[in-house]
Formats: sequence, C-alpha cells, structure tokens
Amino acid sequence: MNYQQALDFLFPLHRFGMKPGLERVERLLEIFQSPHKRLGTVVHIAGTNGKGTTASALAAIFQASGRKTALYTSPHLVDFTERMRIDGLPISPEKVASYCSVMKDAVTSLQATFFEATTALAFAWFADEQVDVAVIETGMGGRLDATNTVVSDYAVVTSVGSDHTAWLGTAPAMIAREKAAIMNRDSMAFTAVTDPEALAEIERTAGMCGIPLFILGRDARYRVDREEPGFLEFTLIHGSVRYSRLQAPVTGGFHASNLSLAVMVAEAAGVGENAVRTGLANLLQTGYRGRLEKISSRPDLFLDVSHNADGMRQTAATLALFRSRYRKMHILAGLASDKDAEAVIRHLLPLNADFTVVTIPSERSIPAAELAELLKREGSEPAVFDTPLAGLEHILRLADPQDMILVTGSFFLAGEILSRKAFPLSRG
Repeated sequence: MNYQQALDFLFPLHRFGMKPGLERVERLLEIFQSPHKRLGTVVHIAGTNGKGTTASALAAIFQASGRKTALYTSPHLVDFTERMRIDGLPISPEKVASYCSVMKDAVTSLQATFFEATTALAFAWFADEQVDVAVIETGMGGRLDATNTVVSDYAVVTSVGSDHTAWLGTAPAMIAREKAAIMNRDSMAFTAVTDPEALAEIERTAGMCGIPLFILGRDARYRVDREEPGFLEFTLIHGSVRYSRLQAPVTGGFHASNLSLAVMVAEAAGVGENAVRTGLANLLQTGYRGRLEKISSRPDLFLDVSHNADGMRQTAATLALFRSRYRKMHILAGLASDKDAEAVIRHLLPLNADFTVVTIPSERSIPAAELAELLKREGSEPAVFDTPLAGLEHILRLADPQDMILVTGSFFLAGEILSRKAFPLSRG
C-alpha cells in the first residue's frame, strides 16, 4: 500500500460518521500492542474552543525543554500528515501507508470511523518513536472520544460552549460533563472555563477523581500587555511565579487564556521559564495555522478557522480593534450545516464588511444561497458563489491594497484556500 492508497482507504471511512464509544478503537490499538500505554507523559486537552492553540503551545514548550514531543490535533488543513507530528515534523507518507496496511482488515471488519483509525495510527507511530511527551487533542467531547483511551498525566478543559450539540447537548453542565471525563485518578486537571454551571461540573468531576484542579482566573491570572496582528504579549501570575511579558506570534488577546493554560501545565510538569518563553515564541514551528493567520499583504488577507458562535465572537472582537486601519473589509464565509449559522453570522455583522458567501467543499456544507438568505434578513447584500476559489477571486478583483480580507467559518474553507494557493503573496 502506498500513501495515496492509504488515503483512499481512510477518507471513505467518513461514511460511518461519528460513532461515540471506545470499543472499536481499543480493538485497533490491540493490533499495535497497546501504544496508548507507551506515550510517556500524556497531556489530554478538551474544549469547545482553544484546544488546538493550547495543544500547539504546550508541544512547542515541551519541545523547547528538550523533550521528544508528539502532537495530535484535528482536523488537518491541507494534508493528512499534519494531524500527527513529533518535534514539529509531520509523519511521513510512507509511515502512514505502513500503519494503514497493518490495520486495514481490522478497520474494515470493525467498521471503524475515520477518526478512530487515525487515532490508532497516530498512537502507534508515537509509541514506536518512543516519545517523551504526547500532547493529545480530543476530536469531539471527551468521554467517548477515541483519544480517551489514554490515561493522562495532565487533563485540560479549555472552554465550554455550544458546538456538536446533537452529540454533546446544549446545557453548559452537560457539555462540561462530557469534556471533563478525560480526567482520571492519576491526572492533574486544569481549566479556563468561566461559566458557573460548567465550572461546577468540572469541579465535581475533579472531586470525584480525587485530583487537584487548577483554575485560570482563580489560581492564576493573566493580563494582555500588547496585541497586534501576528503578535501577542501578556503577563501571567501563577501563585508566587510571575511570567512577565510572554510573547507569541498570534493574533488576538483572547489567545492569552489558552497560552496561559499551556504555561500552567508546563510549570506543573517541571518546565523552566526559558523553555516556556522559547516555546511560545516558536509556536508556529508546531504547524500551528489558521487562527487569524495573515497569509498575504496588500490587501491583507487573514485566514481563520472559527466555526461556532463563541469562536466567531472572539474573532470579531479582535478584528474590531484593527478595523480602522483598513479602507474596507471583505469577508468570505462558508459554514457547515451542524453549526448555528445565524449566531455565527450575527457576530460578524458589526464589522461593517462586504460579504461573499460560498459553499464549502464538504457534504455537510450549508449551501451558499442559504447563507445569503440569512445575511439578507440582516440587511446585507452578499455576493454568492458555489466554490471558495470563485468567491475569493471575486473579492480580489474588487479589493484595494488598503483593504482587509477575512476568510472564515470552516476548517474546510481555510484548507481549500491554502491547498489551491488561491491568493497573491503580495501586491504592490
């Protein structure tokens, strides 16, 4: 089996959708001699938003401390290999093909899902490479997520909001219960959750496990010192320890919460301040992308994977700070059908932008015409295109070098734009 054959085997597994439960992935892991038990120090991260940033920051910090560090995140933007990295380098296509060959028959007979097969593959590679640390991001929820086969040393819940409601429910306490289930009796727990109902549930779970819970906002506090596009400086005070003017190449003060959580976990794991500073400064070396990422200039083009109401609220608030720098703002938006499109769009309206809506390359896409109707009801007159590339080309024809373009709403949309290289590197 070669790499393309491996992808041709894996991607059709999406037809099985999401099937919560650990039985199938546990069977797959047995084929690889239980690699989930051979991952060194394990950090397991759940959360509606922010888990990818927290995971990438932690991986960068551990890597800076000299530890061989695995990172498992999802989804990918352009290539499947992005999902699993060791010391910032993605798995090789040859390794993907090799592991798929080993588990192909079992995946087929079990009717395992894409995420279950991918998780087993990642854990097998990490174990074979004898990593010191594995930073693992959940796919959805926590309790029945395929990644919850690991027994974590550090369990992190970044945030609780409304997403995947068909599976996780809508009540904050219910969602928090699912995510907090990544905790176990051998872990230390960390959270930045502020919703009282959700936080109470997280505290209850930690209490039942008999483990310490460190809460950002109670046990540690941060202050944003400076934020610019592509740059954030913040100070974190954790007990008697003060980390002054930490710097990271991210856009948006809201990231300080996620980065602070990463620093708290790293400190608990015995990582020194120099590695913390170096890791945060080198965050992009983990493959971290798509979070208000500036990918082109004149006009400035930002790529953002925010896809739910809470994430878009943070994105819009950040852009509002920089809005006056630009003559006009153009927004290219596409959303999946399992999102609350009305709530997502509502956060973008105050930016006074010209909208272009597209159908994203996914079976779950909301048709562009349907998104357009939502915007029209709010008084906007969006341009409508069937494909992301056509939509972006339309905006680029209209945009002035002093304008700003935001591509947002979906990992699928961001990935399509990046994979097609459908933007100028610079203009003028």
